[in-house]
Amino acid sequence: MDLPFRQVDVFSSTPLCGNPVAVVHDADELTTEQMQTFAAWTNLSETTFLLQPSDPRADYRVRIFTGSEELPFAGHPTLGSAHAWLESGGRPAGDLLIQECGVGLVELHHRDGLAFAAPPLIRSGPLSSFERAKAALALRVPAERIVDSNWVSNGPSFIAVLLDSAESVLAVDPDPIAFGDLYGIGIVGPWPEGSDTAVEVRVFFHNKGLTEDPVTGSFNAGVATWLTGTGRLPSSYVASQGTLLNRLGRVRIDTDDEGVIWVGGDTFTTIVGTVTL
Repeated sequence: MDLPFRQVDVFSSTPLCGNPVAVVHDADELTTEQMQTFAAWTNLSETTFLLQPSDPRADYRVRIFTGSEELPFAGHPTLGSAHAWLESGGRPAGDLLIQECGVGLVELHHRDGLAFAAPPLIRSGPLSSFERAKAALALRVPAERIVDSNWVSNGPSFIAVLLDSAESVLAVDPDPIAFGDLYGIGIVGPWPEGSDTAVEVRVFFHNKGLTEDPVTGSFNAGVATWLTGTGRLPSSYVASQGTLLNRLGRVRIDTDDEGVIWVGGDTFTTIVGTVTL
C-alpha cells in the first residue's frame, strides 16, 4: 500500500542540522512487523507511524520505532510527528495538541513553535557507586570531572552524568567495550555565563554498536526535570547538542507557572512523498 510520508528535521532552525525523523501517515493497517521492518530500513534513529487514537482525549496516536525496537516515548519523534500531523491538515480539538503513545497522553503546545510537556520520570534517583563507576569507565572520564549523576528514564532508559564544564563534555571519547549492558548514557556540562547556550549535551546509545545521537528530546526532558529541580539549572534555558556531529541542535526548556517543563525546538519538513509498504 502507498502511504503519505514526511521526513522532518527537529531541534534546529537550520535545515539538515537537527535530528531527522521519518513519519508515516495513515498507518492503521500496518502490522507491527511492517513498522519495525521499515524503521530498520530508514536507518534513522527513529521512525514514527501516525494512527487514529484509541483514547478519545487524544488528537492522534503515534508508534515510535528505532531500527530494532519500539519505544514508549521519545522527544524528537514527538515534535516531528506533531509537525507532520499539523502540516497534513490535522487540527487539535482543544488549545493543546494531545498525543497518545506508549507512556500515555503527552501534551504539546504550538503557540510559538512546538513543545511537549516533559513526561514524569519512570526511573530517577542517584546512581549507585557501582553504576557511577561503570558510567565513568564507559565514558573514560576521570572521577573528579563528574559533578553528579542520576537516572532520568522517561521512556528510554537513560543515565545522566553532569560534568564540570561544556568543554569536558566535548572532550569525552567513550569506550564502546566498557558500555557493556548500559543502554544509554547522556552527559551535560555548563557553558560559561553569557554564552549562547546554558549547557552542552551529548547522548550515547549502545545497541548493536555505539552511536551518538544528534539531538535527544527525551534525555533533555529528563535532565531538565532533574537539574531544574535541584537548582543547578534555571527554570528556562537553551541546551546545545550535536556540536561534534556538525549539527546545530538547540533544545528550549521553559517551566511554566504551574511547574510544567516544556521541551521545544524548531521543526522543518525536508522530504514529502509516499512510501510503498
